[in-house]
Amino acid sequence: MRCVISLGDGTISIGERPSPHPGPGEVRVRVHAAGLNRADLLQRAGFYPAPPGVPADIPGLEFAGEVLELGEGVISPAIGERVFGITAGGAQAEEIVVASTHCAVVPESLDLVSAGGVPEVFLTAHDALRTQAQLLSGERVLVHAVGSGVGTAVVQLARAWGCATTGTARTPEKLARAQALGLDNAILAPREIEPLAFSAQITEAAGGPINVTADLVGGAYVTADVLASAEGGRVVLIGTLAGGRCELPILAVMSKRLRLFGTVLRPRSQDEKSAATAAFVAEVVPLLASGAIAPVIETVLPLSDAEQAYELLASDTTFGKVILDCR
Repeated sequence: MRCVISLGDGTISIGERPSPHPGPGEVRVRVHAAGLNRADLLQRAGFYPAPPGVPADIPGLEFAGEVLELGEGVISPAIGERVFGITAGGAQAEEIVVASTHCAVVPESLDLVSAGGVPEVFLTAHDALRTQAQLLSGERVLVHAVGSGVGTAVVQLARAWGCATTGTARTPEKLARAQALGLDNAILAPREIEPLAFSAQITEAAGGPINVTADLVGGAYVTADVLASAEGGRVVLIGTLAGGRCELPILAVMSKRLRLFGTVLRPRSQDEKSAATAAFVAEVVPLLASGAIAPVIETVLPLSDAEQAYELLASDTTFGKVILDCR
């Protein structure tokens, strides 16, 4: 099978590997599409190696395709069924083997190439908003890097659940596209973050303090998150584009009785990923099926153009997902 090869030396290439075979509880999927994620860029650079149990040199955390073969004990999904899901690696290939419980059935209204850009971002957004932060209808939601794949998913899910959304980005173009997607309040983030001023800007735009923050940027943004939070607010840390350290206003955390969470899908156990997938099936897939939410796609490129796709994602100019067509 053809696949992307990433050796952690800053380069990628297209190569050939033997087709995988499913073990007990697994399925083999003919991949139609695989979305790119920031983790793939880190793996390319050698900073985020694949965990044990998945191909060490084939990147890719999400896929969509058709089931080709069932491992021992698998009842569902069936051979020929259209599925999408998450994996710890190996998705950027023509075939992949994954746990059957990490697969969800793709709604008929969604084509398989577009579906390849759904699982990682919508599972991450759902896990952050619902599983971690226990988001309720009517609450105020803040998301940084609103033009990212996860950012666009947060906006759509929060809106579907009756919440007001405020989002930040560093370009007016990304904010305009996010507003067209349903973002209520747009904030052009300054190049240099002064947390106190930035938090005041956030609460003014949002019409009050924030109940739940999905922070994909990190650094000084986290300090501003705490200052902008309402009493009982929840801040979910998802990314570190602006750095992995910040000053934490401990007294504000204490006095507001805030909760701070960290979340990442890749290193979770099989059971944890199965639970996250089940929650995604229960609350997100019906919204996809109805058309209430949809993947936001910057572009689709063939597997053979993976290097171009990686460079596009690294440029930080994209809005939504870059997807590899693996057919």
